Amino acid sequence: MTQPIMTISRYILEQQMKVPGATGEFTGLLTTITLAAKVITREVRRAGLSNILGLTGAENVQGERVTKLDDFAHKMLLEILGRSGQVCALASEEEADIIQIPDGYPYGKYVVLLDPLDGSSNIDANVSVGTIFSIHRRVTKDGRGTLEDFLQPGYKQVGAGYILYGSSTMLVYSTGHGVHGFTLDPTVGEFLLSHENIQIPEKGKIYSANEGNYGRWGKGIQNYINYLKEEDKKTDRPYSSRYIGSLVADIHRNLLYGGIFLYPANSKNAQGKLRLLYEAAPMAYLVEQAGGAASTGYERILDIQPVGLHQRVPLIIGSKQDVLQAEEFIRS
Repeated sequence: MTQPIMTISRYILEQQMKVPGATGEFTGLLTTITLAAKVITREVRRAGLSNILGLTGAENVQGERVTKLDDFAHKMLLEILGRSGQVCALASEEEADIIQIPDGYPYGKYVVLLDPLDGSSNIDANVSVGTIFSIHRRVTKDGRGTLEDFLQPGYKQVGAGYILYGSSTMLVYSTGHGVHGFTLDPTVGEFLLSHENIQIPEKGKIYSANEGNYGRWGKGIQNYINYLKEEDKKTDRPYSSRYIGSLVADIHRNLLYGGIFLYPANSKNAQGKLRLLYEAAPMAYLVEQAGGAASTGYERILDIQPVGLHQRVPLIIGSKQDVLQAEEFIRS
């Protein structure tokens, strides 16, 4: 007997029915994000044919050069979400301040934080890239969203996920009840359930790190990487090194196969490089929901109280046993 087809819309609606008093606003927000994912997928697929590769010539608030596709994804997400009626404000890695929704549209119960196109520096080389999103319930009562609505610790997220644009487009998300993956079927234009209740292995055999920074790392991280490279059959070493340089792709692989991703602080980026609100917190939420762990090396990512929209942190994330072991080396 063939397995029944489950679209993401149907799946979200079925989850809504399990929540007493649900209004459908959160369901509408997730559905809006899937629409944006389809539009961005279309552009990613035809990027080389539609003059959307390369740089815009501008720099974002992070001081990074903006690619044309990054700019497109950023504007498209703001356009679709800002007029959805489900959010009271937005925040993007590409903008210095929070982004108010256009005049004339209703204010919703939620705020969404976005990394519109993670790994976009790799797009011209046809490497997998992705969109990361984080959803919080607003803490202010009504009207326009404020900075207070965004500066919430990660454990207060009501949803988070990513869209991976690779050999296929996948949308992976959690609302606090496990992690579920949907693959876009281009023949019908729908995301179909392909990975229900993803569980990351307790321990992996893969490590992901930019070893070009090895000389800038602290002694603890250097010792840990050296340890992973040593041969020891009793502890199932050495580990394999797999580093794509696109956070969404690296985390997605480790979520399915197990392993650890490390972007620790170094002498060049003493506070870490990855953004807490746009990258570390949503990914930590997903990985923890799948049974993994996420840490700075000294504290749980989801416990950090943000102090700014673009705060940066070190990130050690993946299989629980691997993260705990990495923490031991870092603290030693």
